[in-house]
Amino acid sequence: MKLLSWNVNGLRAVFKKGFVELVQSMQPDILCLQETKLQEDQRSPEMLDMGGFQSYWDYASTRKGYSGVAVYTAKHPENHRNGFGIERFDAEGRVIELDYGKFILFNVYFPNGQKDEERLKYKLDFYRDFFAYTDELKDQGKSLIITGDFNTAHNEIDLKNPKSNKDRSGFLRIERDVLDEIISRGYVDTFRHFYPDTVKYSWWSYRFNARKNNAGWRIDYFFVTRDLIDSGVVRDAFILNDIAGSDHCPVGIELSL
Repeated sequence: MKLLSWNVNGLRAVFKKGFVELVQSMQPDILCLQETKLQEDQRSPEMLDMGGFQSYWDYASTRKGYSGVAVYTAKHPENHRNGFGIERFDAEGRVIELDYGKFILFNVYFPNGQKDEERLKYKLDFYRDFFAYTDELKDQGKSLIITGDFNTAHNEIDLKNPKSNKDRSGFLRIERDVLDEIISRGYVDTFRHFYPDTVKYSWWSYRFNARKNNAGWRIDYFFVTRDLIDSGVVRDAFILNDIAGSDHCPVGIELSL
């Protein structure tokens, strides 16, 4: 079973770049998208009827053309919900939760903190409250998969120029500490688990020929609860650097269920 996550930076834009063909080439069972930048009435028939997939959507009610997440799934979940119960965060259309029985999948577009101190605080508060919510599920014995654009590179290996970015949101110590903390609480960064020393990125600025020069950041993740690693359910993790169409590339995991 293959799960993919991709920040498409505008679903309408990526549909014009051969999105359906790209999805067919990757052959996911579940595809999680972030930053769709859509409202409900802006979805095209092609978006709604992508053969073989059921789709779930969440939208920002705060403003148009902003945020938004979607999941295309060939495996129907038992239940689903949008958000995690805090209106301050749910209004930005950032979370879809799908319960598949053997695991609960979260598709999350975590906030960006680069605009100003207020947005950095919003991002940190979002981290705190979202993982408090998932901790409750984890403590009930639920197996969790949390994927999406986390908007933070964890360690120096995860971005090309760590020293020049140490004072920039996305690599601030206070943000990186959050990832340290969730790992200490029983969540596993799947790519780093399987490939502890591999340098690969998932996002490149559109400026300065960053992608051509591979001056990137790894900010897109699949985190899972430790039980899914220890039981061998998670077989592999990967980053698809060759897939274009966005400033991010898809990341994924393979499951054996």
